[in-house]
Amino acid sequence: MNDRGNDHVPVLIVGGSLVGLSASVFLGRVGIRHRVVERHAATSAHPRGRGNNMRTMELFRTAGLEPHIRKAAATLSGNHGILQVDTLHSGNQRWLSGRITGRAPEADVCSTVRCACSQNDLEPVLLEGARSLGGDVRFGTELLSFTQDDDGVRALVQSRESGETRTVHADYLLAADGPRSPVRQRLGIEHSGPGDLFHNISVTFRSKLLREVTGEQRFVVCYVTDPDGEGVLLPVDNEEQWVFHVPWFPERGQTEEYFTDTRCIEHIRAAVGVRDLDVEITGRAPWHAADRVANSYQDGRVFLIGDSAHEMPPTGAFGSNTGIQDAHNLAWKIAAVLRGWADPKLLDSYEVERRPVAQATSARATVQAAREQHPGYTVRTTSTEVSDLMTTALGYRYVSDAVVGAAADEPIIPDQLNLRAQPGTRAPHMWVTRDGVTVSTIDLYERSFVLLCGGPRWRRTGRTVGARLNVPLDAYLVGDTAECDLRTGDGPDWPSVYGTTQHGAVLVRPDGFVAWRSDAEPADGERELTDALLKVLGR
Repeated sequence: MNDRGNDHVPVLIVGGSLVGLSASVFLGRVGIRHRVVERHAATSAHPRGRGNNMRTMELFRTAGLEPHIRKAAATLSGNHGILQVDTLHSGNQRWLSGRITGRAPEADVCSTVRCACSQNDLEPVLLEGARSLGGDVRFGTELLSFTQDDDGVRALVQSRESGETRTVHADYLLAADGPRSPVRQRLGIEHSGPGDLFHNISVTFRSKLLREVTGEQRFVVCYVTDPDGEGVLLPVDNEEQWVFHVPWFPERGQTEEYFTDTRCIEHIRAAVGVRDLDVEITGRAPWHAADRVANSYQDGRVFLIGDSAHEMPPTGAFGSNTGIQDAHNLAWKIAAVLRGWADPKLLDSYEVERRPVAQATSARATVQAAREQHPGYTVRTTSTEVSDLMTTALGYRYVSDAVVGAAADEPIIPDQLNLRAQPGTRAPHMWVTRDGVTVSTIDLYERSFVLLCGGPRWRRTGRTVGARLNVPLDAYLVGDTAECDLRTGDGPDWPSVYGTTQHGAVLVRPDGFVAWRSDAEPADGERELTDALLKVLGR
């Protein structure tokens, strides 16, 4: 090996797929220098992971990437819902989730709506965004080994093209290196959970005649139940590029080599119900649906994010979304520690907050797989009362030392969505006018703490406390008078949406989760707000 020398970055991200690139974007947005190393030569070429839920799209909106993602997803912008058929040609079909015609159901509670953007279309947008924010993203670069001590992480990386190696010193390492994470394995971190649920071979193919069979049925996903053609069909361009997930049963002796072009073509023809359908196979890739969560998300200065920390079935489209939200949760905390306005023990709250969310979300996705009778999944459960998919995406809550006043006895995901600025929940969305521009309150939460208040005394208190503690804290007076920073206009009033009084105040973390609240103006607001901030920041 030829070691070309040493260098230092505050954060080293291992893995440059959806979650690693998102982590790069979020760190770049808060001004933290970092490097991404990805063993593959380029972004993903395989169309998969297309479900970006409303919470993820809120994060991308605040990061300034939403218009670019919507543009990349334009081809599928008219596709909605999950269709189930015997075969495409049979006419025996039903919608498992309806087509959205008009106003999206999340419009009242979110700053934006969900988006169907396949991984191969989304990753280039994230890459461009990451690099525009200063992210040092290096493809064709593999992590060989790492060690850590109290001062940082020492990682040996290698160019796969030249074979040259380099030692990188980092304050923290984020492992976004997938479900078979070499980093997690080297740390000896095990999983918990049911494990593998079912297996598929994802087949990309071209067919011009298939468009005639699907007609105007613009689905996102179509489940085929006929035994000879069982599987999942997904449109790529609604014209001639498609993906079909063929169930794979290793327990029956099937290997990857079993799925020849001939077998895949016959399977797809059976699924469509047209014996002479034109099918040109363009690629194959195995994937595994599982329900498992790492027993630990952190080992010293190394953190697991995304699939390295959790795997869940695709039903509900929670996997990559949960990983992207891992990265968002961690980015502001690392920035706070590196900048000195938080104690390093703030980082302990990452696992405490995100691991229970992954456990609850993965369990919900598994229930959904049973409810939808996902092809290849043979376990069938009775109907269980669980939260709806939007509540799962938006309603999860945190109970940790980085939240003051969270109710420890309530479920991580509630039965129904009721965001009222309870400590530990995602702060409610409201449309407000700031300096003549309409924004969502969600757009305010990124680079600083935010204190929303109904009286000028709290605003003065927030600004005083932030300056004294050297913590970035923006205090906004909310209402519809001339002195208000955020004008509500004809919309609902702020206290009713945030579940407080006109004399109250709500402190929101940079990740948009409520850190603390007061429903009145106490005699010593400075002391109360100071105590809350110091507790959240571990100081």
